Amino acid sequence: MPIIIAILVFCFIILLHEFGHFIAAKLCGIYVKEFALGMGPVILRKKGKETEYVIRALPIGGSCSFEGEDGGYAEGEIAADSNPRAFNRKPVWQRMIVILAGPLMNLILGYIVVVVSLLTSSAIASTTIVEFREQSVSSNYLMKDDEIISVDGLPIFSISDVTYKLQSSDRKNAEGNLVFDFVVKRNGEKVTLRDVEFMTTENENGTNGIYFDFYVYRLEKNFTNIVTEGFRESCSTARIIIMTLVDMLRGKYGLNDLSGPIGVGTVISEAVREYTFSDFMSIVSLITINVGVFNLLPIPALDGARFVFLIVEAIRRKPVKPEVEGMVHFVGFALLMLLMVVVTFNDIVKLATGGFN
Repeated sequence: MPIIIAILVFCFIILLHEFGHFIAAKLCGIYVKEFALGMGPVILRKKGKETEYVIRALPIGGSCSFEGEDGGYAEGEIAADSNPRAFNRKPVWQRMIVILAGPLMNLILGYIVVVVSLLTSSAIASTTIVEFREQSVSSNYLMKDDEIISVDGLPIFSISDVTYKLQSSDRKNAEGNLVFDFVVKRNGEKVTLRDVEFMTTENENGTNGIYFDFYVYRLEKNFTNIVTEGFRESCSTARIIIMTLVDMLRGKYGLNDLSGPIGVGTVISEAVREYTFSDFMSIVSLITINVGVFNLLPIPALDGARFVFLIVEAIRRKPVKPEVEGMVHFVGFALLMLLMVVVTFNDIVKLATGGFN
């Protein structure tokens, strides 16, 4: 049952992404040739009024194909150059909307899921300190009722930002404690605190972590707090994803730290078995926001790169040659598929060796 739920969640996230492209194209009067869920061999095909709806065997992707998207057309169809409903015949601003609609749907879903998670959680965490734990060393710098404004220069949207920043740093002092620069609001004024110390801990695997030695106030669960904190938490998640990608490019994380559909499915199924509904929804929000943010990156074959080509077209007032853009996206797609194979292989190895535990 958990595996089935994981597959359904993954398929729904992909389906919603492609539906964003689909509904935006329909509203802009673009001819949609095919709306597909999954990749690989076709297991179900249904012809609508003008669009073919397809389900493929592997639930690891999807597509929404428009006439004239690549400058070509299928046999028996009106030539893209003469069909006013072809994608490449529409104004640039309409094509931009269609391209951005997919990632936007994922981000909207992420926000909705975050709100549901807050509604079902036991409390909504603030960023204001209420008390300190035993053996606290940060209490030598921080005080009760301090509202955390930034950590090491990162503006704080939610407690998730604090958690991420404290867990991702390795700057230590002579005593071996992790140190951070805090900006807090204290008695109505901003106060800068340099080298705030936190002790490190060692778990059963011998990996060092950080000792979170303070607690924060809980916010009242009312409409205003849920809506605003949901937005702040969604923005925080998106920003953390971007910072993680930057850290990966800098070499802080490697391929072994990435997960594909198998790894994502494993995490979701474990959340179904072991965590609360609120925790499960938090994981789902992270995944769908991740899909939205990743697709906005200017990587060939992704929506972000297609959007960049449309920006270039708007500036030049003429499109890039279809064969040039097509080759760029083809190379990008091939590299992404190669990355998917490597990541999937790593996921299988982790699954076989218990690496996800």
